[in-house]
Amino acid sequence: MLIRIPAAEGTAEALVARPSSGDGPFPGVIMYMDAFGLRPRIQEMAQHVADWGYVVLAPNVFYREGTVAELAPKADMTTPEGRQAAGRPAFARIGRLTAERALRDIDAWVAAVGALDGVQPGPIGTVGYCMGARLAIRTATAHPEVVAACGGFHGGGLATDEPDSPHLGLARARAQFVFGHADRDPSMAPDAVARLGAALEAAGLTASNQVYPGAPHGYSMADTSAFNPEATERHFRELRALLDGALKG
Repeated sequence: MLIRIPAAEGTAEALVARPSSGDGPFPGVIMYMDAFGLRPRIQEMAQHVADWGYVVLAPNVFYREGTVAELAPKADMTTPEGRQAAGRPAFARIGRLTAERALRDIDAWVAAVGALDGVQPGPIGTVGYCMGARLAIRTATAHPEVVAACGGFHGGGLATDEPDSPHLGLARARAQFVFGHADRDPSMAPDAVARLGAALEAAGLTASNQVYPGAPHGYSMADTSAFNPEATERHFRELRALLDGALKG
Protein backbone atom coordinates (compact mmCIF):
# COMPACT_ATOMS: atom_id res chain seq x y z
CA MET A 1 0.00 0.00 0.00
CA LEU A 2 1.27 3.46 -0.92
CA ILE A 3 0.64 6.32 1.49
CA ARG A 4 1.69 9.97 1.49
CA ILE A 5 3.54 11.46 4.43
CA PRO A 6 4.98 14.90 5.22
CA ALA A 7 8.74 15.06 4.72
CA ALA A 8 11.32 17.80 5.20
CA GLU A 9 10.78 19.45 1.80
CA GLY A 10 7.37 18.30 0.65
CA THR A 11 5.18 15.24 0.62
CA ALA A 12 6.70 11.81 0.10
CA GLU A 13 5.11 8.56 -0.94
CA ALA A 14 5.92 5.48 1.12
CA LEU A 15 5.12 1.80 0.96
CA VAL A 16 3.55 0.25 4.04
CA ALA A 17 3.51 -3.50 4.59
CA ARG A 18 1.62 -5.18 7.42
CA PRO A 19 1.59 -8.78 8.68
CA SER A 20 -0.69 -11.07 6.71
CA SER A 21 -1.98 -12.56 9.96
CA GLY A 22 -1.86 -12.05 13.70
CA ASP A 23 -3.11 -9.43 16.11
CA GLY A 24 -1.12 -6.27 16.68
CA PRO A 25 0.27 -4.00 17.70
CA PHE A 26 3.60 -4.80 16.05
CA PRO A 27 7.06 -3.20 16.17
CA GLY A 28 7.81 -0.71 13.41
CA VAL A 29 10.62 -1.05 10.87
CA ILE A 30 11.90 1.52 8.39
CA MET A 31 13.19 -0.09 5.18
CA TYR A 32 15.43 2.03 2.96
CA MET A 33 15.38 1.15 -0.72
CA ASP A 34 18.38 0.77 -2.99
CA ALA A 35 19.32 3.27 -5.69
CA PHE A 36 16.67 1.98 -8.10
CA GLY A 37 13.82 3.16 -5.90
CA LEU A 38 10.46 1.89 -4.72
CA ARG A 39 9.16 -0.83 -7.03
CA PRO A 40 7.59 -4.30 -6.79
CA ARG A 41 10.80 -5.92 -5.52
CA ILE A 42 11.00 -3.54 -2.56
CA GLN A 43 7.33 -4.18 -1.86
CA GLU A 44 8.01 -7.94 -1.88
CA MET A 45 10.88 -7.54 0.55
CA ALA A 46 8.87 -5.26 2.83
CA GLN A 47 6.03 -7.79 2.92
CA HIS A 48 8.49 -10.61 3.64
CA VAL A 49 9.72 -8.73 6.71
CA ALA A 50 6.19 -7.69 7.71
CA ASP A 51 5.09 -11.31 7.80
CA TRP A 52 7.61 -11.95 10.58
CA GLY A 53 5.37 -9.69 12.71
CA TYR A 54 6.32 -6.09 11.86
CA VAL A 55 4.80 -3.00 10.27
CA VAL A 56 7.26 -1.84 7.60
CA LEU A 57 7.54 1.68 6.17
CA ALA A 58 9.60 2.09 2.99
CA PRO A 59 9.79 5.79 2.07
CA ASN A 60 10.58 7.23 -1.35
CA VAL A 61 13.76 8.97 -0.23
CA PHE A 62 14.06 10.55 -3.70
CA TYR A 63 10.71 12.36 -3.40
CA ARG A 64 12.39 15.66 -4.31
CA GLU A 65 13.15 14.17 -7.73
CA GLY A 66 9.70 12.79 -8.51
CA THR A 67 6.99 10.33 -7.63
CA VAL A 68 7.42 6.58 -7.33
CA ALA A 69 5.88 6.12 -10.77
CA GLU A 70 8.03 8.81 -12.37
CA LEU A 71 11.26 7.39 -10.96
CA ALA A 72 10.51 3.70 -11.59
CA PRO A 73 13.24 1.98 -13.66
CA LYS A 74 12.27 1.72 -17.31
CA ALA A 75 14.98 -0.74 -18.38
CA ASP A 76 15.02 -4.52 -17.92
CA MET A 77 17.46 -4.72 -15.03
CA THR A 78 17.79 -8.50 -15.24
CA THR A 79 20.49 -7.92 -17.86
CA PRO A 80 23.79 -6.23 -16.98
CA GLU A 81 23.20 -3.68 -19.72
CA GLY A 82 19.73 -2.85 -18.44
CA ARG A 83 20.94 -2.56 -14.87
CA GLN A 84 23.70 -0.21 -15.98
CA ALA A 85 21.25 1.92 -17.96
CA ALA A 86 18.91 2.21 -14.98
CA GLY A 87 21.85 3.04 -12.74
CA ARG A 88 22.95 6.20 -14.51
CA PRO A 89 20.03 8.44 -13.42
CA ALA A 90 19.74 6.63 -10.10
CA PHE A 91 23.34 7.28 -9.13
CA ALA A 92 22.96 10.97 -10.01
CA ARG A 93 20.04 11.15 -7.58
CA ILE A 94 22.16 9.59 -4.85
CA GLY A 95 24.67 12.41 -5.18
CA ARG A 96 21.97 15.01 -4.67
CA LEU A 97 20.68 13.36 -1.49
CA THR A 98 23.25 14.95 0.80
CA ALA A 99 23.79 13.93 4.40
CA GLU A 100 22.14 17.17 5.55
CA ARG A 101 19.02 16.51 3.47
CA ALA A 102 18.92 12.86 4.50
CA LEU A 103 19.06 13.69 8.19
CA ARG A 104 16.14 16.10 7.96
CA ASP A 105 14.10 13.47 6.15
CA ILE A 106 15.06 10.79 8.68
CA ASP A 107 13.31 12.77 11.40
CA ALA A 108 10.17 12.59 9.26
CA TRP A 109 10.49 8.84 8.58
CA VAL A 110 10.93 8.06 12.28
CA ALA A 111 7.88 10.15 13.17
CA ALA A 112 5.85 8.54 10.37
CA VAL A 113 6.53 4.92 11.30
CA GLY A 114 5.64 5.62 14.92
CA ALA A 115 2.33 7.15 13.87
CA LEU A 116 1.18 4.25 11.67
CA ASP A 117 -1.87 2.31 12.82
CA GLY A 118 -0.90 -0.93 14.50
CA VAL A 119 2.65 0.08 15.44
CA GLN A 120 3.38 -0.53 19.09
CA PRO A 121 5.09 2.18 21.15
CA GLY A 122 8.74 1.56 21.83
CA PRO A 123 11.87 0.72 19.89
CA ILE A 124 11.95 0.38 16.10
CA GLY A 125 14.26 -1.27 13.62
CA THR A 126 15.77 -0.04 10.38
CA VAL A 127 17.31 -1.80 7.41
CA GLY A 128 18.82 -0.48 4.21
CA TYR A 129 20.14 -1.75 0.90
CA CYS A 130 22.90 -0.26 -1.26
CA MET A 131 22.82 3.49 -0.52
CA GLY A 132 19.93 2.75 1.86
CA ALA A 133 22.39 1.15 4.26
CA ARG A 134 23.90 4.59 4.80
CA LEU A 135 20.46 5.93 5.66
CA ALA A 136 19.87 3.07 8.07
CA ILE A 137 23.07 3.88 9.96
CA ARG A 138 22.23 7.59 10.02
CA THR A 139 18.80 6.72 11.44
CA ALA A 140 20.35 4.66 14.24
CA THR A 141 22.87 7.38 15.10
CA ALA A 142 20.42 10.31 14.84
CA HIS A 143 17.72 8.58 16.92
CA PRO A 144 19.53 6.31 19.38
CA GLU A 145 16.68 6.62 21.85
CA VAL A 146 14.30 4.71 19.56
CA VAL A 147 16.34 2.62 17.06
CA ALA A 148 17.22 -0.73 18.63
CA ALA A 149 18.13 -2.70 15.49
CA CYS A 150 19.96 -1.66 12.32
CA GLY A 151 20.77 -3.81 9.30
CA GLY A 152 22.74 -2.89 6.20
CA PHE A 153 23.14 -5.16 3.18
CA HIS A 154 25.37 -4.70 0.12
CA GLY A 155 25.84 -1.14 1.37
CA GLY A 156 28.31 1.31 -0.12
CA GLY A 157 30.16 4.24 1.38
CA LEU A 158 29.50 3.25 4.98
CA ALA A 159 32.99 4.10 6.24
CA THR A 160 34.88 6.66 4.17
CA ASP A 161 37.40 9.45 4.72
CA GLU A 162 34.70 12.11 4.33
CA PRO A 163 33.80 14.23 7.39
CA ASP A 164 30.15 13.11 7.16
CA SER A 165 30.86 9.38 6.76
CA PRO A 166 28.05 7.36 8.40
CA HIS A 167 30.41 5.34 10.60
CA LEU A 168 31.61 8.45 12.44
CA GLY A 169 28.34 8.72 14.36
CA LEU A 170 28.34 5.19 15.73
CA ALA A 171 29.51 6.32 19.16
CA ARG A 172 26.02 7.80 19.63
CA ALA A 173 24.17 4.60 18.66
CA ARG A 174 22.64 2.07 21.02
CA ALA A 175 21.25 -0.35 18.46
CA GLN A 176 22.38 -3.84 17.57
CA PHE A 177 23.87 -3.97 14.06
CA VAL A 178 24.13 -6.57 11.30
CA PHE A 179 26.02 -5.92 8.06
CA GLY A 180 26.19 -8.29 5.11
CA HIS A 181 28.68 -6.85 2.64
CA ALA A 182 29.00 -7.78 -1.00
CA ASP A 183 32.18 -9.59 -1.99
CA ARG A 184 34.86 -7.58 -3.82
CA ASP A 185 32.62 -4.51 -3.77
CA PRO A 186 34.49 -1.36 -4.85
CA SER A 187 31.95 0.77 -2.95
CA MET A 188 32.81 -1.08 0.27
CA ALA A 189 36.38 -2.35 -0.07
CA PRO A 190 38.08 -4.51 2.59
CA ASP A 191 39.69 -1.48 4.24
CA ALA A 192 36.25 0.16 4.56
CA VAL A 193 34.77 -3.02 6.04
CA ALA A 194 37.63 -3.07 8.56
CA ARG A 195 37.13 0.61 9.37
CA LEU A 196 33.44 0.02 9.99
CA GLY A 197 34.23 -2.95 12.21
CA ALA A 198 36.71 -0.91 14.23
CA ALA A 199 34.13 1.86 14.73
CA LEU A 200 31.52 -0.63 15.89
CA GLU A 201 33.98 -2.17 18.33
CA ALA A 202 35.18 1.20 19.63
CA ALA A 203 31.56 2.18 20.30
CA GLY A 204 31.02 -1.03 22.28
CA LEU A 205 28.12 -2.08 20.07
CA THR A 206 26.79 -5.58 19.53
CA ALA A 207 27.39 -6.13 15.84
CA SER A 208 28.04 -8.58 13.01
CA ASN A 209 30.13 -7.21 10.13
CA GLN A 210 30.50 -9.95 7.52
CA VAL A 211 31.39 -10.23 3.84
CA TYR A 212 29.18 -12.71 1.97
CA PRO A 213 31.57 -14.76 -0.21
CA GLY A 214 30.74 -14.65 -3.89
CA ALA A 215 27.82 -12.24 -3.45
CA PRO A 216 27.88 -9.22 -5.80
CA HIS A 217 26.77 -5.71 -4.97
CA GLY A 218 22.97 -5.73 -5.13
CA TYR A 219 22.68 -9.44 -4.36
CA SER A 220 19.24 -9.19 -2.71
CA MET A 221 17.51 -7.53 -5.66
CA ALA A 222 15.74 -10.30 -7.58
CA ASP A 223 14.74 -7.92 -10.37
CA THR A 224 18.36 -7.25 -11.34
CA SER A 225 21.26 -9.18 -12.84
CA ALA A 226 23.09 -9.00 -9.47
CA PHE A 227 20.63 -11.32 -7.70
CA ASN A 228 22.20 -14.09 -5.63
CA PRO A 229 19.60 -16.41 -4.03
CA GLU A 230 21.93 -17.90 -1.42
CA ALA A 231 23.15 -14.52 -0.17
CA THR A 232 19.59 -13.21 -0.18
CA GLU A 233 18.36 -16.04 2.01
CA ARG A 234 21.31 -15.57 4.37
CA HIS A 235 20.54 -11.88 4.69
CA PHE A 236 16.89 -12.61 5.51
CA ARG A 237 17.93 -15.10 8.21
CA GLU A 238 20.35 -12.65 9.79
CA LEU A 239 17.94 -9.73 9.53
CA ARG A 240 15.14 -11.69 11.18
CA ALA A 241 17.40 -12.79 14.03
CA LEU A 242 18.44 -9.15 14.53
CA LEU A 243 14.90 -7.76 14.53
CA ASP A 244 13.38 -10.51 16.64
CA GLY A 245 16.19 -10.33 19.19
CA ALA A 246 16.19 -6.55 19.52
CA LEU A 247 12.49 -5.79 19.15
CA LYS A 248 10.73 -8.86 20.47
CA GLY A 249 13.46 -10.22 22.81
